[in-house]
Amino acid sequence: MSKEVRVRFAPSPTGPLHIGGVRTALYNYLFARQNNGKFILRIEDTDQQRFVPGAEEYIIESLTWCGIKFDEGVHVGGPFGPYKQSERKTIYKQYADFLIEKGAAYYAFDSAEELDQIRKQYEAEKKVFQYDLHTRTSLKNSLTLSESECNDWINSGKPYVIRFKMPENRQLTLNDLIRGEVQVNTSTLDDKVLFKSDGLPTYHLANIVDDHLMEISHVIRGEEWLPSLPLHYLLYEALEWTDSMPLFAHLPLLLKPDGKGKLSKRDGDRLGFPVFPCNWNNPDGELYPGFREWGYLPEAFINMLALLGWNSGTEQEIFSMDELIQRFSIEKINKSGARFDPEKAKWFNQQYLKKIPTKELVKINKPYLIEKNIHVSDEVLETVTELMKERAVFPKDIINESMFFFQKPDTYDEVAIKKRIKPTSLAHFEKICSIIEHISVFEHQTIENAINEFCQTNQIGLGEVMIPLRIALVGTTKGPHLGEIMEVLGKQESLDRMEAFAEYMKHFAF
Repeated sequence: MSKEVRVRFAPSPTGPLHIGGVRTALYNYLFARQNNGKFILRIEDTDQQRFVPGAEEYIIESLTWCGIKFDEGVHVGGPFGPYKQSERKTIYKQYADFLIEKGAAYYAFDSAEELDQIRKQYEAEKKVFQYDLHTRTSLKNSLTLSESECNDWINSGKPYVIRFKMPENRQLTLNDLIRGEVQVNTSTLDDKVLFKSDGLPTYHLANIVDDHLMEISHVIRGEEWLPSLPLHYLLYEALEWTDSMPLFAHLPLLLKPDGKGKLSKRDGDRLGFPVFPCNWNNPDGELYPGFREWGYLPEAFINMLALLGWNSGTEQEIFSMDELIQRFSIEKINKSGARFDPEKAKWFNQQYLKKIPTKELVKINKPYLIEKNIHVSDEVLETVTELMKERAVFPKDIINESMFFFQKPDTYDEVAIKKRIKPTSLAHFEKICSIIEHISVFEHQTIENAINEFCQTNQIGLGEVMIPLRIALVGTTKGPHLGEIMEVLGKQESLDRMEAFAEYMKHFAF
């Protein structure tokens, strides 16, 4: 590429960061790293009415957890700062004034109430109102009022806005790196507000000015901004910056699990999965769950997100961040929306969980046991972790699914007993208890050999012995190999549990 790659992620601090926003940040990060470029975090907080305290900090915390690092930004500084639009507000007015002087923008004095009344009149006639070339000549603005009237209004301190003057009947052919050519006629577009009555620019003006001044080379953003591309192109043109205009790429939407519509918080609430990277506590006290707190590993989360909309062109699914940087390309981003699959997300986490060293998992999980007032040695916890980690999706699963190692079952699965244990099996159960009691070397292979030998000698199926034994030890029919369970429990604990189950079964009604 002829010039340095400089890309930015520019969220608004209006609430928690959706995973669609994280994916946008990730794709920008991968593109920057692959091209030895710079990645910038810019906070676009010009909409003060929607500002939410703590949202900016949440954005930084979430992206840090994901392993997405910035070269410049609100939290790291840099040569193009400040990187928060509210701290740059003195910059924008000169560019709005330039557009006014050039005739590419105009003052508009219509009040919100007046425009609402006009909209209602249009609705009554089953029409849709927009402030554009068809309506602006009949509204209160500097195109219809005299220069002295406009000056009097502005000098009086009354509120006004500055709108872009959309050209009439220009056929624009724009290029998007993902979608190819995009064509639109300017006569269908409205005259967007560029500068608001509160003295701050709108997203459209601030975005263009900041991208230009920060020398942004590529704008990689969500599909929802595609309709704004014609306006942004025309703003670059009107500001005489076409030679430095960035290239644009609009990412596909993240879709609901059924593929019907954009993924939202409601989908997560309804179907039971997070849609935010980390827990977010809303100012009104509502908690929005995050992937981090659910037990997702950041590497798994990033791997999963990377493949929602991008494909390497191979069968490979597990990628480290370095591999993603090497393989990523805008050309391989899909045009169509990417369906979020919560089960696939769990699968990714499971693959990464298997790679974590057992000792590291013990460190992660030991506090959960202490919370439950269970105290065991690291050696025992390592053994249990080794037995259970292959079945786990989240680190906590290892503890939740292995509580039988640390606590005697206080209930037994009666459905399984009725379905899988015959009254005649109890006689075999008593005999196997006696055999186990006399095993001298109490390790899993010896235990399993003794059980197998008993079944062969008595010509009975393994299940007839294994099922009651498993229920006696665990309380259910789940868990690793019986010999492994008993070795961890030890002989006396295993026998105590068998005795308790035998007593329970004396009063069980089949």
